[in-house]
Amino acid sequence: MSRYAFGVDIGGTTVKMGLFDKDGCVLDKWEIPTVKENDGAAILPDVAESILAKMKEKGIDKDDVAGVGVGVPGAVTESGYMVGGAVNLGWGPFNPAIVLNGYLDMPVKVANDANVAAFGELWQGGGKGYDNMVAVTLGTGVGGGIIVNGHILTGASGGGGEIGHIQVEDNETESCNCKKKGCLEQYASATGIARLAKRRLEKDDKPSVLRKGPVSAKTVFDAVKCGDEIAVEVAEEFGEYLGKGLATVACVVNPEVFVIGGGVSKAGEVLFQYIEPAFKRHVFAPCGNVRFALAALGNDAGIYGAAALILNQDENGSKGND
Repeated sequence: MSRYAFGVDIGGTTVKMGLFDKDGCVLDKWEIPTVKENDGAAILPDVAESILAKMKEKGIDKDDVAGVGVGVPGAVTESGYMVGGAVNLGWGPFNPAIVLNGYLDMPVKVANDANVAAFGELWQGGGKGYDNMVAVTLGTGVGGGIIVNGHILTGASGGGGEIGHIQVEDNETESCNCKKKGCLEQYASATGIARLAKRRLEKDDKPSVLRKGPVSAKTVFDAVKCGDEIAVEVAEEFGEYLGKGLATVACVVNPEVFVIGGGVSKAGEVLFQYIEPAFKRHVFAPCGNVRFALAALGNDAGIYGAAALILNQDENGSKGND
């Protein structure tokens, strides 16, 4: 049995990498810069070179490596093909698994980075012990990863899990980054929460600590913890939108747990007191017995999930997206 696997998380600035043993323990982790010049032509060769160098450093033979899992910022089909490429890396449509395999001559599996991070949380993080999970990333946008019966839900063209673009508001006049209006991302992301707060502050002159400086998701939830009335109103509006959106997701995939990550999740479990009541109001009752948990792996979720694409295999194949 192979003793090791590598997990790779390719981002727009850095490539995070990890060496794991067969039990899921990270033995080493490091980063290399993402070289995007020349349409990102150097990215995969650099990844291969770094992996081979680490194997030499650790005295690891190729026969002892089960393979390399990779998370990439773009839609990926179950075969590993990137239908639309990765705009922020300069990549057009292609299959990075085939290319990286050519450099390494070992098994390679590739999946969308958000899905991979969700898989990491299922494996060793906030979703550990469950088989049906939805990971929700509340950052600059709202990302998602859906795991059903231990398998990443990829979708026909790799777009499964894009929960940030569920339409939750009919009366929105401003456009989301996707060019549609009323997307969940416009209200539940870090930028969306700040936007809700600014809108609320403009309505009247009610006193609030939020008037004393820059408004962000962090300042909103810091103010919530201090009992600021306007901040609480904003949190309730945020919770209504996110709870409603997640109720819609629950009616489709019926998860056991929602794992909340991303920068907004640093506010802690106070988030749940605003999300869960709205969720319970909107969810179809048989799908409502869901636990809410915070993500546990932070920025390492991607490398854990990428390694899990390789290591979480059974006799019938992978629990990832093969």
